[in-house]
Amino acid sequence: MLSWFKSLLGGVRAEDAGARGERLAAEWLRRERGFTVIARNWRSPRDRRDEIDLVCRDGGALVFVEVKTRSPNALVPGVHAVNARKKRVLRRAATAYLAGLGEKPRTFRLDVVEVTLAPAGAKGTAAEAELLHFENVALFPKYFRG
Repeated sequence: MLSWFKSLLGGVRAEDAGARGERLAAEWLRRERGFTVIARNWRSPRDRRDEIDLVCRDGGALVFVEVKTRSPNALVPGVHAVNARKKRVLRRAATAYLAGLGEKPRTFRLDVVEVTLAPAGAKGTAAEAELLHFENVALFPKYFRG
């Protein structure tokens, strides 16, 4: 089973692929979208399992970013992998993050960045990965104030 999973990622361990995807997403958001990355892999002090991949600023908005790294032959797109269970975890983590801020941001949202890694032989090329950015994914209830 493990060898099958590794073959999907081009022989790269899942942790390595995920970290590489997060790094590529952070660089891309900074360069292409003008985001400022505030934190990477932020964990809630109350429950260390609650994690936010990237916390960014997009102008005046605080953006919680979930990065989903995929291989080219993945069966489920990354945006669909952010299911109800994952959204509950993200909502708890985002609420904990907002509670720790001295001054609350006027607006905040959840974005999902899907990173599709190039096949194993294509490393070092300009097409190292393909990134898709999904802005303002539904996470919070309509009148949520944090």
